[in-house]
Amino acid sequence: MTKSKKAASGTAGKKSRRNIGAEWQVQTAKARFSEVFRRARVEGPQLITRQGKEAVLMISDEQYEELVGRSYQPKTLVEFFRTSPLVGIDLDLERQKDQGRDIEL
Repeated sequence: MTKSKKAASGTAGKKSRRNIGAEWQVQTAKARFSEVFRRARVEGPQLITRQGKEAVLMISDEQYEELVGRSYQPKTLVEFFRTSPLVGIDLDLERQKDQGRDIEL
């Protein structure tokens, strides 16, 4: 990695073991927000740290949806039942005939 590319990432282009695109100091990330944004979309998650300790991760909306599972949720109730893991299971839905009960008034 060249010196200019190392400087661009904010912390000498340091990569984490968590498959993170680059690590940025918060001051650098604020100053170069458009680049951090673009790289999060193109290269993957971007780690932003404050004084090397506190951290946040900037990820694309597609990655976020994948993580929280919203992209796999059905859009309608009909779609939910069609994709249910219980499709095809034979349920006994017949009710027993209840004759009621005697009560004192």
